[in-house]
Amino acid sequence: MNPANPSAPDVLVLRPGHVSLAELRRIQAGGVHLRLDPAAQAGMLAAQATVQRIVDEDQVVYGINTGFGKLASTRIAHDHLADLQRNLVLSHSVGTGEPLPDPVVRMVLATKAVSLARGHSGVRPALADALLALANADVLPVIPAKGSVGASGDLAPLAHLACVLIGEGQARVQGRVVPGREAMAAVGLDPFVLGPKEGLALLNGTQVSTALALAGLFDAESVFAAGLVSGALTLEAIKGSVKPFDARIHEARGQAGQIAVAAAVRALLEGSAIDPSHPHCGRVQDPYSIRCVPQVMGACLDNLQHAARVLRIEANAASDNPLVFTDTAEVISGGNFHAEPVAFAADIVALALAEIGAIAERRLALLLDPGLSGLPAFLVRESGVNSGFMIAQVTAAALAAENQCLAHPSSVTSLPTSANQEDHVSMATYGARRLADMVRNTAVIVGIEAMAAAQGIDFDRVPAPGAAPPAPWLKSSPPIEAQLAAIRARVAFLERDRYLAPDIEAMRLWALRTCWPETLRRILPSSAG
Repeated sequence: MNPANPSAPDVLVLRPGHVSLAELRRIQAGGVHLRLDPAAQAGMLAAQATVQRIVDEDQVVYGINTGFGKLASTRIAHDHLADLQRNLVLSHSVGTGEPLPDPVVRMVLATKAVSLARGHSGVRPALADALLALANADVLPVIPAKGSVGASGDLAPLAHLACVLIGEGQARVQGRVVPGREAMAAVGLDPFVLGPKEGLALLNGTQVSTALALAGLFDAESVFAAGLVSGALTLEAIKGSVKPFDARIHEARGQAGQIAVAAAVRALLEGSAIDPSHPHCGRVQDPYSIRCVPQVMGACLDNLQHAARVLRIEANAASDNPLVFTDTAEVISGGNFHAEPVAFAADIVALALAEIGAIAERRLALLLDPGLSGLPAFLVRESGVNSGFMIAQVTAAALAAENQCLAHPSSVTSLPTSANQEDHVSMATYGARRLADMVRNTAVIVGIEAMAAAQGIDFDRVPAPGAAPPAPWLKSSPPIEAQLAAIRARVAFLERDRYLAPDIEAMRLWALRTCWPETLRRILPSSAG
């Protein structure tokens, strides 16, 4: 919100090459008005002039006056150049499947505009401005989710985006799906007649796979933070030991993520009266799912940090082909459209998500086992007549197993296309798209653990029906008490079996929040921009 005018949206000026992760998060969330840094215009105009000079001088340059892919050696006459670009867009609009979610499409529009504005694509500034106009008006191209192999860029999905710019295809306007021409009219623009190289510049690029991977990364950050909270809740519920979180242990190893996670958990538990209450309980060592939280979740954090660095670079990249270099007036063909960096980044986010869920599911199983937890079997007072959390753990196990399958690297899969011209591809788009399913699975697992841990803690606090109020109970730390209150605002204590599906959904949404304690937020990749 703009403080000077509360009804006006925030304005976000995009500086090509310098858009931060925090800014990309804002774009994903919506409600911001996007503008390109005016300084980018000169570079775009210079690159466009270079392309036009090539056309005027009748030079033969791939993508400007030739066919594409295997047809690169076919020369195209001047009077067919506009048809060449239009036909390229139409012929590549072969996507299938459900449309991409609106937040992802917003990021695709923004990052494609940023890529064009780097000044290496040779297109009119008006094209980049039109992409942002669509995003600002929430007029979002309908982009089918499937059909890209991640090289030569996200061809099919980006073709569906480009279709709207030429008055074809479809877009969503105020909840309605309308033809591309009507969508352009909704933002006060006529459909474009594409100039030399403009269709190719729109279709080449990694913006769809990058936007999907960023969406997965941002949600993975939330689930990661939730997993640290649910782990701390479980530690308190079983009256586990905080000694394995001692800073000296982690500094002796030196892994940055491990050190940060141990510090974050110590901060979460600081001031708890539960831990000092059992110094002689006889518990020598907790199971690995408790004791090794810093080691496992720290490795996950390192993976997320690396993926964030790669994806921030890619979101700012000139990733179409060929590229224009105005200082030497050259147009050079290369392979920046190959999305291998995005594919690897998506794969390591997938590994992190699988492990966040896997260790949370093991802690949940621990909570339900009275021999390990010291709590009532399946976390219900009258077990037998009540099953308690027994089958909720089955759901968590099913989702953890599904994540193990989904975590198989996508980047190692390649099928050649375009008559073997494009003989090695990245599969980044699928690799990034599958993160949404993994995020949902992991959020459910972590949410169930947090709900179960709150149940375990509350056995000391909630009297059984007809029983006297419990003796004064010990409080956890202020951050953990706040999380317990947030959980209880969503789900009630489980006194007897009830319909649990709504509670699980409520806890899934709890796990996807972004309003975590500052001690957690500051270690997340996007907090550093």
